[in-house]
Amino acid sequence: MAATRRKIRVLIVDDSASVRMTLSEIIDSDPDLEVMATAADPYVAVERIRQEVPDVMFLDIELPRMDGLTFLRKIMSQRPIPVVICSSLAEAGSETLMQALEAGAIDVVAKPRVDTTQFLQESRMRICDAAKAAAHAKLRGVHKPAPALTVEAKLTADAIIPPHSEARAASVRAKQPQTDPIICIGASTGGTEALREVLEKLPAASPAIIIVQHMPEKFTGAFARRLNGLCAIEVKEAEDGDVVQAGRALIAPGNQHMVLHRAGSRYTVNIVDGPHVSRHRPSVDVMFRSASQVAGRNAMGVILTGMGDDGARGLLEMRQAGSYTIAQDEESCVVFGMPKEAIQRGAAAKIVPLHRVAAEIETYGRAPRTGAAP
Repeated sequence: MAATRRKIRVLIVDDSASVRMTLSEIIDSDPDLEVMATAADPYVAVERIRQEVPDVMFLDIELPRMDGLTFLRKIMSQRPIPVVICSSLAEAGSETLMQALEAGAIDVVAKPRVDTTQFLQESRMRICDAAKAAAHAKLRGVHKPAPALTVEAKLTADAIIPPHSEARAASVRAKQPQTDPIICIGASTGGTEALREVLEKLPAASPAIIIVQHMPEKFTGAFARRLNGLCAIEVKEAEDGDVVQAGRALIAPGNQHMVLHRAGSRYTVNIVDGPHVSRHRPSVDVMFRSASQVAGRNAMGVILTGMGDDGARGLLEMRQAGSYTIAQDEESCVVFGMPKEAIQRGAAAKIVPLHRVAAEIETYGRAPRTGAAP
């Protein structure tokens, strides 16, 4: 008889009994996950951890006796555990969530919505995927083996943007005028800090950038504002019709897809609704496909740390359309999932450590639009 596969053990810390119960039902419904224990406050959580160390901890920010941010900082300094912040994500608290990511939290998810079947299903998918990604994340550069995962069905970018036929793609490439360069960056787990490192290094005159970072709605605005205060370039949450221009980075809003659009030599973004693609909304694959179709050799694709394969197909389409493409290397990734998938598909022309990504962007911005490595 085959040995039973070990599940990822999750500790839930939330003062709401109903939230603990709903989260437990969602997590236990996944064949790769199990709830190890629950706790109503950090002091109870510490006792649970003394009995058994979880693979992942889901942590609320607003807790009795000790707030979640203080507890997170103590955990990360004394006994690091992969932590997913599970929050109601009120706009006023979004800056605190940014501090939580900077303190070492792996990801942020919204508390489960149970008002409709669709919202419950979407919450389940996001929560379970975040737990699995956190279990596979490196903490302080140390990676411990995590259980194998069940592969679940997912939609492709076809659900949002029809693919070009080979003839159509060849025709577009032949007629494509040279434009200013566009940098397209996709990231997921560990990406908030990776993006900060990349964008902080760029000069004010950097090429135009569009970004998909997997995160919930309401949080992307705070993330963009935080980066805007740290970087020489302008960083903002994308709005429908925003102009893509040098010295500006547009971040796709949570829970909506972002599509690159071109009129002549001018680029804008469209913010669109639609189903989850590669289990995400926004999806990197959607953004990359749109760039492959309208920008081609005028674009550079960058895929950073993250769980799963969102962006791998799209990056390959970009490379086939003449774009220059790079992937973050394994050593510098928090989770070597998305870049690994892209590399295995032959989508990346070059593999680079995180500290070299900004230099690659600057070099590409000065190079002729050939699609070859600058």
